[in-house]
Amino acid sequence: MTTPAKLLIVNADDFGISRGVNRGIVEAHRHGILTSTSLMVYRPAAVEAAALGHECRALSVGLHLELDADTREDVPTALLRQLDRFGHLMGAPPTHLDSHHDVHRDPRLQPHILTLARSLGVPLRGYCHVRHLSKFYAQWGGQTHLEQVSVAGLLRLLDAELCPGVTELTCHVGYVDEGLTSSYTVEREAELRTLCDSGVRQALAERGIRLTGFRDLAERAA
Repeated sequence: MTTPAKLLIVNADDFGISRGVNRGIVEAHRHGILTSTSLMVYRPAAVEAAALGHECRALSVGLHLELDADTREDVPTALLRQLDRFGHLMGAPPTHLDSHHDVHRDPRLQPHILTLARSLGVPLRGYCHVRHLSKFYAQWGGQTHLEQVSVAGLLRLLDAELCPGVTELTCHVGYVDEGLTSSYTVEREAELRTLCDSGVRQALAERGIRLTGFRDLAERAA
């Protein structure tokens, strides 16, 4: 009996938040193991991010929704507005959906976003067959722990958590620049170094882990 494969999607959130983050995401895709990213359509570097996404034809690009559960704006209208903006920038539907700070898990928002994902026929983080692994992160308890996103930390995490089937590993790679308004800064550059480390791809192969992207899943299903 054949053992089910371990398929890994490495997805970078925050595409478009700044030019430095864009540059890091593209570097991690071209020279590392990053296969997918999620675009913030109204951020300052969104237009540049979309252009880079077109250049990187193997990179899956999804929609990183920004919503406020306490806003008075009609949620379906806000979703369609961001979806339309994504289509304008990318010229195609998103390969997947997720959200900034995982606000799509809020019970006031989740039904609307799940309806959108189903209408598009794309995965929604945490509500599909793709398992979500969020522990590749370097801030815990208000402190920075770069060892968590080191090469050794990544491989320990995969050894402990990766199961047969498809898993999405969330990351937040990038370079720090003046356009980045985030408390997660040097951690992004540490994540980038790890994903581009020359030994990581070989370590994945030795563990029987195959890299894939959300677009690949859709093509395989079709």
